[in-house]
Amino acid sequence: MKKNKFIKSSIILIIGGFCTKILGMLVKIVLTRQIGTKAIGLYSLISPTFLLLISISGMGLTTALNVLISSHKYNVKNLMIYSLLISLGLDLIIAVSLFFGANFIATTLLKNPIVYYPVLSIGFILPFISVSNIFRSYYFSHERMYPHVISNVLEDLIKLLLIIFFTKYFIGSLESVLTFILITNIFSELSSILIFLYCFPNFKITKQDLKPNHKNLKDLFSIAIPTTLSRLIGSITYFLEPIILTTILLNIGYQNNYIVLEYGILNGYVLPIILLPSFFTNAISSALIPNISKNYTQGNFKEVKRKIKQALLIALILGLFFTTIFFFTGDILLNILYKTNEGSSYLKILLPIFIFHYLEQPLLSALQAMNKAKINLKISIINMLIRTVGLAILTTLHIGIYSLLITLSLNIIFTCFYSFFKVNNILLKKCQ
Repeated sequence: MKKNKFIKSSIILIIGGFCTKILGMLVKIVLTRQIGTKAIGLYSLISPTFLLLISISGMGLTTALNVLISSHKYNVKNLMIYSLLISLGLDLIIAVSLFFGANFIATTLLKNPIVYYPVLSIGFILPFISVSNIFRSYYFSHERMYPHVISNVLEDLIKLLLIIFFTKYFIGSLESVLTFILITNIFSELSSILIFLYCFPNFKITKQDLKPNHKNLKDLFSIAIPTTLSRLIGSITYFLEPIILTTILLNIGYQNNYIVLEYGILNGYVLPIILLPSFFTNAISSALIPNISKNYTQGNFKEVKRKIKQALLIALILGLFFTTIFFFTGDILLNILYKTNEGSSYLKILLPIFIFHYLEQPLLSALQAMNKAKINLKISIINMLIRTVGLAILTTLHIGIYSLLITLSLNIIFTCFYSFFKVNNILLKKCQ
């Protein structure tokens, strides 16, 4: 039964991931048709800022909790309580910072005053995301996947219904409609929190649980800090991407309308289709962490190696399957989903590259589960250099948005091969 738990967890998460991916795609399709390409382009400009602030707020605590609770060596209640306090404290600091800094981000960095209120609204959303993610990590660490799956489906369903029935009331103003789209996250995350609380065991909180446990906190931060820095670097890279792209392209003669339109096509049409199969790699990666963490802590290194091989084989087979289908039906998908052929050439360039992306996710999760967060941090630093410096150089070559496609491809290929090399080296040493 225990040997099959990874497969069962993966299957549950794959089915749930498929449902949420379909709902997520419906959200994007309805959104794109209701607000148009320009608004989608502006939303794409805000997204990196949103993800950056989520990374700062989360501080890698969810991953750290997943690893530590899975090892069955820690006071779970103590870890959960202090993780919530730390995360909510960071949310308060970010909200205050946005109150004073949203105008600078919108006007100076993103060069679009229209996104001032959407950026400001992020401060109200983050506490709900933080609480939801902390509870989610508890269920992952105990390999209880049903609450996670139910909450994810409910999240997207609520978001879809809100967009269908209420977007029309805000459509007259780009500021209003973008703010509303972001605020829907509050209601969707709140639904997850309610599901998690309903399924949560009846814990009795004692004085011991409330006392700061220095070992718990030390081990929590030993994983959380490198993970946070890694995600922070990734989010900063994503945050800088539209700024570098927009600034350089404007300086060499491209029009702002072209930049917003093409960036919107890539992020609003192309990447959602390419990333549609990522639900299965996310499922495999999520199921992999508690399983590997437990076996690695107990010294079952051969079992760890077997699970990683199993995860990579599943990811490769499914990745090749979806890539082949999308490569030959890309134009049809664009027409069905978005009623356009725009982005078809981008799709054909990126699809073969993203096979490596499907493999990199289980590898990075394996490193995280083996408490090798510092290696992931190193990967993130190198990726940041590839993506920012590479983008800055390639953009000056007058190849437009293709500069972004090239740097994105280099990023994926490097991450996949380097993480595989590191995982292989670690396990070779342990299995000798």
